[in-house]
Amino acid sequence: MQRILGTFFLVALVASGGFLADSRAGEDGFTKLFNGKDLAGLKIVPEKATDTFKVEDGIIKVSGKPNGYFHTEKSYKNFVLRFDWRYPNNAGNSGLLVYIQSPHKVWPKCIEVQGAYGSHGSIFSIGGAKGKYKDDGKARKAALKNHKEWHTTEVVSIDGKLTAKINGIVVCEGQTDAISEGQLGWQSEGAPIDFRNILIKETK
Repeated sequence: MQRILGTFFLVALVASGGFLADSRAGEDGFTKLFNGKDLAGLKIVPEKATDTFKVEDGIIKVSGKPNGYFHTEKSYKNFVLRFDWRYPNNAGNSGLLVYIQSPHKVWPKCIEVQGAYGSHGSIFSIGGAKGKYKDDGKARKAALKNHKEWHTTEVVSIDGKLTAKINGIVVCEGQTDAISEGQLGWQSEGAPIDFRNILIKETK
């Protein structure tokens, strides 16, 4: 009976996402960018938008208004980045900002990995940055679940070459031009979005 109860508890925990949240943080070489409690180690833009980014129950809840982003203090070049996201209400817009260049503003010079639900994972340049990327719409359609469900996005950076995956499926990849290092940021852009389990592994 004890073994059966233990198995039932494990299955329930995996189904709820609790097992994933605990185990992923211990993956070899990965460290947390978000501690699950507060925004320590992260900055927000604009600085006055303190009500835009709130932490509740291990989740960064982004209101969507005003436009802005939270970002790492450290710059990164070669890495594997993973994070979970969902749109708790309606499918909307957001994005991951990669290789952010100073000055911080809405929006900075950087590469964006699209966070909008229907085109999530597409890669393009903003703020004067440049690059060439190949998108796979069919793969994206296969990878996406309902917008209210948790998804995992993975972005791999190798000397300016970027690859974006949704739930393990490659949806876009390509090469930036001139910039290949910078801070990482997550956007508030019009719709409530939740983030959790933000992990990174630096590579050579």
